[in-house]
Amino acid sequence: MKIHSPFRTALVATLGVGLGIVLISSAQTLSTVLLYVGTALFLSLGLDPLVSFLERKGLPRWGAVLATVLGVLAIFAGIVWMILPILIDQIGQLVRQITFYLQSTHIDDVKEWILGIFPGLQRSFIDDMFSNATGWLIGNWSTITESVVVVGTAIVSGVFGAFIVLILTIYLTASTPSLKAAVYQLVPASKRDRFIDLGEQITDSVGYYVMGQVTLGVINGVLSAIYLTIIQAPFPAVLAVIAFFFSLIPLVGTLTGSTIIVLICLIPGLGSPATALAAAIYYLIYMQVEAYFINPRIMSRAVSVPGAVVVVAALAGGSLLGLLGALIAIPVAASILIIYRQVVIPRMNEL
Repeated sequence: MKIHSPFRTALVATLGVGLGIVLISSAQTLSTVLLYVGTALFLSLGLDPLVSFLERKGLPRWGAVLATVLGVLAIFAGIVWMILPILIDQIGQLVRQITFYLQSTHIDDVKEWILGIFPGLQRSFIDDMFSNATGWLIGNWSTITESVVVVGTAIVSGVFGAFIVLILTIYLTASTPSLKAAVYQLVPASKRDRFIDLGEQITDSVGYYVMGQVTLGVINGVLSAIYLTIIQAPFPAVLAVIAFFFSLIPLVGTLTGSTIIVLICLIPGLGSPATALAAAIYYLIYMQVEAYFINPRIMSRAVSVPGAVVVVAALAGGSLLGLLGALIAIPVAASILIIYRQVVIPRMNEL
């Protein structure tokens, strides 16, 4: 018996390690599927407060889900129908303007513009910089072409993934109560009420966070479109879309999007220093208003997260899952804080 015991121990340990490797490789293989499911779950929790509101108004669950999904799709389709033609036209103009200024007949104008902004630079340095850039483009043209093909393939895959996420979101939104009930049944009856209370707080916090972040994006996008049109910024529809999508990124999204917009307004032939200055002043004021007035009121029903935790959570989520990780990191951190405040601390106080 003692002779075979080391063998059995080694065999069990080897099987355990092999099982762990299989599970890790399976998770890596299914990473795309898990990403779709996680995104759909995140969105369904964001739609759940609206569905619950319609249920309180007397609609059945299926009717509330149908009305919510159709309403979101209608709003999205209306925005696309209004903005897409303008967006395509302005993107075409942007590409033509950039191509126009990169043609050889206008390289000297670009060089003079750079010298005007940075008078300390030598003309020979700028000539060498443009020569090196031209040589790099010629030498890497095949790689650039392959990258364009890869980007096109990624766009097609993204559209397909968005369709899958939409279907999963509809399903998860419709079955949220049954999914919650199934999870709650796994908890012992003596602790089930407490677990249900914490679970409802977490899901409500995530839902209000998603709705609040989208609302902030819409506000920034609409105000940006109006203001940039007034100051005659280049391609205001494109810049407003940039402002909307970057506002969805917590913490640094508005600042990053505003910086990109101001830099686009500085491109010669598209904007002007005066336009860029007006845009910079507006976004400096808007960021203060958003931070101290808009954000606290919109996010009042979501769990507040300290600034240091927001930074760490956003960086960790972005490193693990990219943009989606940065988006869901804040509600995940809020959920952990709920458990910490309502479970860990009271239990430690009882010891």
